[in-house]
Amino acid sequence: MKVGVIAVTRGGQRLAVDLTAALDDATLLPHGKVGRILAENWLKFDGFVCIMAAGIVVRAIAPLLKDKKHDPCLVVLDEKGRHAVSLLSGHLGGGNELARRVATTTNGEAVITTASDTLGLAALDLWAAEQHLAAAGEDMTKACALLVNQGKLSVYSEVKVKSLPDGLVLVADQAQADLLVSSKISSGRGIVFHPRNLVVGVGCNRNTPAPEFVQALNELFNDLGLSPLAVRNLASIDRKKDEPGLLTFAGDRWPVDFFSKDEINRVPGLDISPAAQKAVGAIGVAEPSALLSARTNILLSRKRKWQNITMAVAEASFTLSAPGRAQ
Repeated sequence: MKVGVIAVTRGGQRLAVDLTAALDDATLLPHGKVGRILAENWLKFDGFVCIMAAGIVVRAIAPLLKDKKHDPCLVVLDEKGRHAVSLLSGHLGGGNELARRVATTTNGEAVITTASDTLGLAALDLWAAEQHLAAAGEDMTKACALLVNQGKLSVYSEVKVKSLPDGLVLVADQAQADLLVSSKISSGRGIVFHPRNLVVGVGCNRNTPAPEFVQALNELFNDLGLSPLAVRNLASIDRKKDEPGLLTFAGDRWPVDFFSKDEINRVPGLDISPAAQKAVGAIGVAEPSALLSARTNILLSRKRKWQNITMAVAEASFTLSAPGRAQ
């Protein structure tokens, strides 16, 4: 984690120098107007330690805030090092962990105000991120609030469960669950976390525009009752590594695995596509590339054809487990 350290008083500056030396990958930022320094460095660091009054920090960061998925974490520290307050992005941004590291360094106390931590419950948003679970809309916020209010969440999972963190209880009846773990589209009842366990194999004609890929995926997933949030990645033949429409479609949302025709031709049990053999010398593209990427023999959807595109969906192995480290 890249951490910027800021102080305003002489005593704070002395502590800032010591803290910067003690923390890995920490940088002492120049003395000056706090709002300007934070604005100039907001996107350059994963977190900040501000050695000053909390009110100064709150006023300085107000115009910079976006949301907890994008904002860096921020810890406010008094110049004696007694209290390290996790002020921003405590879970996903790592603010709570940074506050504990700072407090350990200064022999002070970490002040953590997130409800799950104070109640000894799982940091649900952090756990979901570690497990590669995605939630639509306000489902994550609703789940976190429900966990805090009830002290537990009943979970029905359509993927394998090895273990769950404290406060999450596995149930065998979906009707009794507060939380459903499923790659399917939500029916509007209850809260759904989507495991990223689907691989979409894609074949296409040269220079197919990106909007056609979007339309094809939406049609396919609507027909299958699947959520695009459950897509882990795309897959195709290496001849498509420079396909503009495919790469634009994938964008920053999904990585793309590419396979050679020799790798594809070794996939057993699939029907041979004359069109693919003629165009790229492979038995197919969508189905075998999806299976290769997912490392499975399970196809949730065989090849679906559009004018310029083919798509298939494979399901990769996925297992839920409790956190591997302390939260």
